[in-house]
Amino acid sequence: MQPVVTVGLDGSPESLAAARWAADEAEKRKLTLRLLHAWPLLAPQPAGAPVEVDQNYWAKRLVHTAQAELQARHPGLSVIGSLVAEDAQEALLHAASESEMLVLGSRGLDTAQSYFMGDVSMPVVARAERPVVLVRAESAQDVAHPAPGHRVVVALQLHGSSDYLLDFAFHSAAVRDVPLLAVHGRSVPFHARMPWGVDHDVTDEVTRDAQKELSKALRPWREKYPQVDVAHSIRLESPAKAVVQAAHGAAMLVVGRRAHRHGVAPHLGSVAHAALHHGRCPVAVVPHD
Repeated sequence: MQPVVTVGLDGSPESLAAARWAADEAEKRKLTLRLLHAWPLLAPQPAGAPVEVDQNYWAKRLVHTAQAELQARHPGLSVIGSLVAEDAQEALLHAASESEMLVLGSRGLDTAQSYFMGDVSMPVVARAERPVVLVRAESAQDVAHPAPGHRVVVALQLHGSSDYLLDFAFHSAAVRDVPLLAVHGRSVPFHARMPWGVDHDVTDEVTRDAQKELSKALRPWREKYPQVDVAHSIRLESPAKAVVQAAHGAAMLVVGRRAHRHGVAPHLGSVAHAALHHGRCPVAVVPHD
């Protein structure tokens, strides 16, 4: 199958915003865009059946309308529609395994809504084999064509392999022609805490060590993507807080998720959770070893 960016469509404003963002992304990456609508009740339709008895009319219209709009916006982009008679979650997971990335719409996550981030989105993000990008309706237009100063932000934990995560982040910055900011958050060590504050000798040493580790992790990717202007930031605070703050005004926030091992229930870490719940820009969750 040809390389594609797949976006899940359900007719909501969020999914349509995600489709517009995905079309921009597919064009940047020179990939095909696939519009996927999953509906378990999709009925087999005999050839030549009149429109008025077509049980799939609304499902087809949803995809065809979005396809026509996106094709008009991006005349050179290959856009294909796909209707599948499957449960949405399983259809999206299958589509993600065949795609360069999967794009989903995300509702604003205030305190109440955060419990219902889409009964589909969170399990898909936690289980997908490929990157999943969640796009808020209100931010899609702001980041489709980033203004000067926008950048891609990537969160790094500095333990374990992060090659796929960094390759995705650097490539995302390269296709946008924007800088990349690598952020590492690390809580202040317990032994640095004093009744009157913190021991700055300890925190300075921790910061220097982290900077060395971060520079080492970034070095091969700076060489692979010499056109990307790279900066890094070490923040002595909770990793989740550091990442959300650094992503303010970003074109995209990229966070990692440990690929789940066999027999272990898939889950999202605290940084990915914070990014999805509080990040205002599109958030890419990238599974890696």
